[in-house]
Amino acid sequence: MTETFIPSSLRQWWPKPANPRPIVIFGAGSIVGDAHLPAYRKAGFPVAGIFDPDGEKAAALARQWDIRAFATEEEAVAAENAVFDLATPPAAHVAILSKLPEGSFALIQKPMGGNLAAATDILEICRARQIKAAVNFQLRFAPMMIALKDAIARGYLGEVVDFDAWLALATPWGLWPFLKGLPRIEIAMHSIHYLDLVRDLLGDPQGVHAKSIGHPNHDVAQTRTAAILDYGEKVRCVLSVNHDHDYGRKFQACEFRISGTRGAAYVKLGVNLDYPRGEPDELWIRPSDCSEWVPVPLEGSWFPDAFANRMANIQRHASGDDDELIGSVEDAWRTMALVEAAYQSSARPATPIPALPTEK
Repeated sequence: MTETFIPSSLRQWWPKPANPRPIVIFGAGSIVGDAHLPAYRKAGFPVAGIFDPDGEKAAALARQWDIRAFATEEEAVAAENAVFDLATPPAAHVAILSKLPEGSFALIQKPMGGNLAAATDILEICRARQIKAAVNFQLRFAPMMIALKDAIARGYLGEVVDFDAWLALATPWGLWPFLKGLPRIEIAMHSIHYLDLVRDLLGDPQGVHAKSIGHPNHDVAQTRTAAILDYGEKVRCVLSVNHDHDYGRKFQACEFRISGTRGAAYVKLGVNLDYPRGEPDELWIRPSDCSEWVPVPLEGSWFPDAFANRMANIQRHASGDDDELIGSVEDAWRTMALVEAAYQSSARPATPIPALPTEK
């Protein structure tokens, strides 16, 4: 019998490491100032310094956060007993990993390379150099998602049989200039978070049907995606993603609906609405023992708190407190395989509709 639902009892945080290692950050892009550094400061994680090939950019961010800017990549790599945080574009990952000390601990910014072949290169270099690395699919670690997974584990929803993701919003792609000209954008850079989360909740699907397209009003490769993940005859999983719903906030949305055999959950991902300032996240649960929807009081948000939870797991794995490195490169490769399958599906023609029979 399921216990009485007490929303405040749901887990929302990853345990903190007792003696966190210093963090060396590669990259000084907007995500570092918006999420990595705020999360690490809030969690009390020491930052040894930051390196970016654009020295002025790194120095400006370092001054803002009162941390060190490494003059050279060699100085950054030489930091002792560090956890290396690669907040870099996908094309830069392999070169940096090849220079890290063997046996290092590293967090790699998603995606795990620009495509599955690049992800395989990253996997192989981590294996060869015995680098214990995870990919920063930090949505798994958002307080609302940790609470959701806890609620599922405790039986409040029963067996999960439906997952719906619905996004209709306006995303400021210009914040990430490195995306310009890339052939794969929406699934590889954004919906990859949702595909990774679905894998965490439901396991690996049997396959995927997907279509990802751009929009006539701009030249970003893809900004609209529809996808169905095939989990057989019991579980339905659908994603509808539109980053071009730029008509004001009133009817925009960024939400998941997760339904089980005995209860359901609703999640609002607030950061994507008016990014990067965002709105508060929300988690509502209609548990098996209640006839009404119950709000879960959230103690943090996806940005920046998921980044602290994500780093806490790596830090605890480095110290031996956590046996499992969540989202390791081995696991993340499977998320990249799902992304690859979605793009392959998108490139293939749809099943043709039978033609009307001719009159006899």
